[in-house]
Parts: sequence; structure tokens; C-alpha cells
Amino acid sequence: MATVLITGVNRGLGLEFIRQYAEAGWTVIGTYRDPDTAKEAKALETANANITLYRLDVSDAEAIAALADTLQGIAIDVLILNAGVMAERTGLGTFNAEDFQRVMNINVVAPALLIQAFAEHVAASERKIIVGMGSTLGSIGGNTSGGLYSYRSSKAGLHAIMRTTSVDLKDKDVIAIAMHPGWVVTDMGGDGADIQTEESIAGMISVIDNLTSKDSGRLLTYAGKELPW
Repeated sequence: MATVLITGVNRGLGLEFIRQYAEAGWTVIGTYRDPDTAKEAKALETANANITLYRLDVSDAEAIAALADTLQGIAIDVLILNAGVMAERTGLGTFNAEDFQRVMNINVVAPALLIQAFAEHVAASERKIIVGMGSTLGSIGGNTSGGLYSYRSSKAGLHAIMRTTSVDLKDKDVIAIAMHPGWVVTDMGGDGADIQTEESIAGMISVIDNLTSKDSGRLLTYAGKELPW
């Protein structure tokens, strides 16, 4: 039975990831930061013997290392770096250093630390896949509207991490990609977004299921299309 580890499963994309992977019969490991917002995820855990959740603040480097130790010896077929934040102050003249650094820490530093901590878990698996939750807003080539300084910067940084990981772990046959989930109706995406969570997750899981070594280092959409870096 294949195993997936997903960060940030308390709501939105992460919650739907654990729901769909559990329904597909995978062994599902999820992390959440705040128990108060993880009630739906905890209910899924209670109802599904193949879901195990751990509390994790991805901004805590020691906690990441501790979880990797807890899961030592477990092969992780797919690692999905889903946890992320959007800053409230994002335009030129409105953001501040503290908000900017918080977004970079959670959206860039944390994924890098998670990859570092779980690289051997993934390399020991059969599928050997790492997915960073990227965004078209992090595409430098596709940026024609400006704004969103911290979020754009963080996702561009995440894209660079995934591309670098694809190079550094190539000799271990690990496939590393960044993936844009689409503009999804979630707390972060808002009610005016283009697609529903179920469609986005089903699309991403289909793309993940069909990845080959030739895809490693790419930025793909939930529909499998390639985006410019």
C-alpha cells in the first residue's frame, strides 16, 4: 500500500487531499498546526483507519526534525508540501518586514527543511515523488499584473527549491515538481475563485499518479499543463 505525507491538512486543499487519498486506499499521514481548525481532519482520521495525523508547526525546525525521527523507517511514496500562508499586506507601500518574513519562512524555508528531513523517507519508497504547492503567481515569466510582493516572492522561491531538489535528488531517482492547484474556492482563494477544491485535488492526484522522471523539475498545473518559471 502506497503512503502519502501531506502538510497543512486542517482545511482547504490539504483536507481534500487526505480525503481523496484515503478513499483511494492509500496510507495517509497528515500534519496540522492548530487543533481548533483541524476538527474536520480529525473526524476523517477517526473514520478512516488509514489516516494518521500529527500536530506540526512547519515554522518550527526542531518539530520538523522530530517528526522525521518519529516516522523513521517509513517509506513515503509522495510528499506533498501543502502548508502555506498568504499575507494581508501585499502591495508596494503596504507590506512590512515582519509580515514578509513570516510568509517567506512558512512558504519557502519550511518546505526546504521538510525536503531535507524527509528526503531519505521518499528515496526509500517505490514512487519517490515530492510535490511543492506552487502557484502561477510565483511565475516570473507570467507576472504581468504586479502586486502581491511577499506571496509572489515566496512561491517563486518555492519553485526554485523544487527545481533544485530535482537536481540534487536525481541520483536517488526522486521526482520533484512544483504544482499550481488553480484558483480554488478555499479560505485563501475566496468564493470568487474558478474551480472547486474537489476538482483541483482530483486533477493534481491524477497528474501525480502519471509523473515520470522526465517531469522532474517542472512547474505543472492541476490539469498537467506546464507553466513558465
